[in-house]
Amino acid sequence: MSAAADARAGAGAAPAVIEVRGLVNRFGAQAVHEDLDLDVYRGEILGVVGGSGTGKSVLLRSIVGLRRPNAGQVRVFGEDLLALPPERRSRTERRFGVLFQRGALFSSQTIAENVATPLIEHAGLDRAQAERLAAVKLALAGLPASSADKYPSELSGGMVKRAALARALALDPEILFLDEPTAGLDPIGAATFDRLILTLRDALGLTVFLVTHDLDTLYTICDRVAVLARKKVLVAGPLDAVEATDDAWVQEYFHGPRGRAAAAAHPARS
Repeated sequence: MSAAADARAGAGAAPAVIEVRGLVNRFGAQAVHEDLDLDVYRGEILGVVGGSGTGKSVLLRSIVGLRRPNAGQVRVFGEDLLALPPERRSRTERRFGVLFQRGALFSSQTIAENVATPLIEHAGLDRAQAERLAAVKLALAGLPASSADKYPSELSGGMVKRAALARALALDPEILFLDEPTAGLDPIGAATFDRLILTLRDALGLTVFLVTHDLDTLYTICDRVAVLARKKVLVAGPLDAVEATDDAWVQEYFHGPRGRAAAAAHPARS
């Protein structure tokens, strides 16, 4: 059985590549997370959902080291990033890629330059090498070669997402973090992007941590779902187990009109 299949089964047979224990995040007097625990298993696509203000993006930023939590510990590949010396931390961070909600591309750089930048800064490639490899990453993300010399402002929303994905893949990451990757896309574009993520996971052996509101995404590609509520992970598991959780928000989210439609449109994957 593959690691991804193990993760889908929720049996914990695949190793946890992300371990969050007792996480606390506060903004002033307001606590967003308190005593939050979560594991992410190698090879799985984990969808993270929750109502507004539950700190989904804050959790992502805490895991990748962009936010220092007020308490608790985050271990990625068995290491606490915030406790590592700078060089070792940088080396570990190169093992994951991040796609931020709005793409976060550099507006003054072409698409090819956006993807080449991490290859130059972190992999030590010269510009010619980096741009050749950037072309490969752009193709991997489903962008035509003609997009390479365009600027982000010249691309559609869907193409910007793909360009940001190409940059996230630049350093051949083992974990891919996606923050609302289908937000702002039309249904056809969102479905195409979902299929791309699933294909890349299977082809490259990625582990994917996915923050989303998109029910179609959950039913199409996610092996497990983690629900954030009441400042912690209320439940994490396969969709059928999460759907059965006796919680008002979970029941409304998964069994309301949109949830029923998404479930009917996407039969469970084997």
